[in-house]
Amino acid sequence: MSGIGSTSFRGLLAAALVLNGCATKSETPPRAGVSFPPVFRANFPDPFILEHEGRYLAYATNDGANVQMAASTDLMNWRLLMEEGASGRKHDAMPVLPTWAKEGFTWAPEVLKTDAGYVLYFTARHTANGLQCIGAATSQDPLGPFTSEASAPLVCQEALGGTIDASPFRASDGQLYLYFKNDGNHSAFNKPTELFAQRLSQDGLQLVGEPVSLLRNDKPWERHVVEAPTMVERGGAYFLFFSAGDYGWQDSERVSSYAVGYATCEGPLGPCVDAPTNPFLASTSQPCLSGPGHQAVFQAGGKDLMAFHSWSATPSCGPANQGRFMHLAELSWQNGVPRLAPR
Repeated sequence: MSGIGSTSFRGLLAAALVLNGCATKSETPPRAGVSFPPVFRANFPDPFILEHEGRYLAYATNDGANVQMAASTDLMNWRLLMEEGASGRKHDAMPVLPTWAKEGFTWAPEVLKTDAGYVLYFTARHTANGLQCIGAATSQDPLGPFTSEASAPLVCQEALGGTIDASPFRASDGQLYLYFKNDGNHSAFNKPTELFAQRLSQDGLQLVGEPVSLLRNDKPWERHVVEAPTMVERGGAYFLFFSAGDYGWQDSERVSSYAVGYATCEGPLGPCVDAPTNPFLASTSQPCLSGPGHQAVFQAGGKDLMAFHSWSATPSCGPANQGRFMHLAELSWQNGVPRLAPR
């Protein structure tokens, strides 16, 4: 999720929607016969799911906690984790941020299991430069508390607007990689947004070598933003899922322009080519699905699943103003092409 400079960006986007023919309130939005109802009706943006000891743990962008969490045993019934006692506070997987980070801007957490425990990758506001940057914190328990003694971010592309949306990936040979996006749509930079990959050390705490650019926002449906990279390897083939467009739901739009696409890659460091059929998952009004995005892929019961969020909506497919809800869909592969279906 990209949040810096959203006011000026959304103004530009509103004009672009008219010029490019995107669905607005005065137009008929796309229709679809497939419904992906939310599985968790709470504000839970940028969801990531980890299986642990017979249950599923979900992590999300800050909303009363730096890293809020939910849990489920069947993936359909979820409960928000709360602090023990009568405090009424949400459980926080990372209650104390590192010294470089400012509270209130902790986005898109993802967790990697390593031989030493767990690493939480997160986006936070840098107190020194005011940009969103990526950090890493560790814990022996996936519930936390995750802690970091780092005095600086793990990665922060200051000349490119900052860095957000870290996503770790372990290749079949055991090598670790980190994927991320430069926040070029920051209003003070107005640069292209790109998705990068870089090798990680085996403990997941150090970047190795130089980052490689895999994709940039060069397709009309992507608008000014590509973000939220997710690398998946299946059958020796590599698929880079990502989100694009404005994550918000603007007054000028019948449904949000945010959507999910994918690219095929020759390896973890590319090169990658956008799928010609993108977007892979887009908004519809019948049934209502507005702004699906910030996907994460995981396995359960031998099947691939995709988690994503969309905006809460009224029965008439208008904004319900309850934030972004979490959805799950079954991800399958047909002749090397990914497909989504309701669970």
